[in-house]
Amino acid sequence: MLRILNVLAVAVLIGSAVYAYSVKYETILYAEQILKTRHLIGAEQDGIEKLKAEWAILTRPDRLAALADHGLGLQRLSLDQIVQATDLPDPPPKVDSIGRKLDSLGLGEPTATPSDKSAGGSAATPSSAR
Repeated sequence: MLRILNVLAVAVLIGSAVYAYSVKYETILYAEQILKTRHLIGAEQDGIEKLKAEWAILTRPDRLAALADHGLGLQRLSLDQIVQATDLPDPPPKVDSIGRKLDSLGLGEPTATPSDKSAGGSAATPSSAR
């Protein structure tokens, strides 16, 4: 009986050691994956910074003005092209198709709302309107 318990204890000890090492190596694997992902994120951020720098170079006002003068035949902005906000035309009225439909059915007029009797309001009731 004592030998069976010893063998069982050794088996449990070996099993727990195998489990502990598997957890250890799994954690090392995940740590390496996290490190690789961080390096990839850093590389992508460097790429984004390069693209932003290229965009800043390509959208320089003097470069765009030279391209516009050369290729498009555009003129520079003059003072007679600037208008006040009051000179702009009024926006078109908004189209309310549901409101138009209600008006065509004769349902567009406001309706009388019933008075709240529990509030003790002084609104006329149908019996007192006689």
